Amino acid sequence: MRILLILVLSLVLIACNSGEENGDTVLSQPPFDSLTDSIRKAPQNAELYYRRGVLLYQNNEAAYAEKDLKTAWQLSPKEEYALSMTTLLKQKNADSAIVFLQQATQELPNSIALQIGLARGYQKKGEENKAIAITNEIIEQYPNQVDALTLKSEILNSRNDKSGSLAYLERAYSLAPSDPLLAYDLAYEYAEMKNSKALLLTDSLIKARAPEFEKAYYIKGFYLSNIGSSGEAIKNYDEAIRTNYNFLDAYRDKGQLLLDQKKYEAALKTFQLALKVAPASADFYFLEGKALQAMGNKEEAKLNYQRAYGLDKSMTEAKEAADKL
Repeated sequence: MRILLILVLSLVLIACNSGEENGDTVLSQPPFDSLTDSIRKAPQNAELYYRRGVLLYQNNEAAYAEKDLKTAWQLSPKEEYALSMTTLLKQKNADSAIVFLQQATQELPNSIALQIGLARGYQKKGEENKAIAITNEIIEQYPNQVDALTLKSEILNSRNDKSGSLAYLERAYSLAPSDPLLAYDLAYEYAEMKNSKALLLTDSLIKARAPEFEKAYYIKGFYLSNIGSSGEAIKNYDEAIRTNYNFLDAYRDKGQLLLDQKKYEAALKTFQLALKVAPASADFYFLEGKALQAMGNKEEAKLNYQRAYGLDKSMTEAKEAADKL
């Protein structure tokens, strides 16, 4: 019995030592070795664990990175450490990220960034009431908190409360007018609501040559299409494509508009150009099939519908269209 017990203990120790050696093998090699040496000398230094954790994460060593970031947070609960830990956990499991953020916001109740992170976690999980409650609390305390205003706008938009969404987005933009992402989001909402402010905002973005200003041409085209100015809309879609040859949304909307106008050959050429940019796009094979079918080329149309379904099995409308032909 005693011999058996010694054997079991020996096996356990061997297994533990093996695990430690494997960990040490990774941590004792470049580029981690110097930080590992520093941690041995100062095992209570949270910043060293954090720096090594970030480096491990950047080098696809997620398991080791999680351990280091967790240790850094436990030794010194800083917002920076919590945000990095959240980024890692979100990729691993959304629920574990939410659980961590719930704990972290209690530890650092004044951290707006962590509260916003928790609200976005709830939003992605579909628990919008919890997300809205957090944004409301932040806005009540800090009426000019742009991230909270933007997030509330997003949630209201998903609930089809267009006027409420627009009001919060306008408020956020008024506080950060130099933020191009906010400007594009606001311009798109104006365009969707057929509000002529879309033109003023997109023209100002184009004139300023804002980052990715092809989006401004695209949104302008979207607005003009919505109000029935098809010719002007196509000109702006063309400008978006000329500015960025890879801008697939512009190809799609331009081609769809041409289909609606029964300009089937022009639509087909647009979709063919898009497929040169994105040859594995199920959407554009499907749209090309629609153009070919409208032109009476049922055989080629069927092949394109089949290609679309082959690339994306969730595109049942492509399968149905092929079956009908």
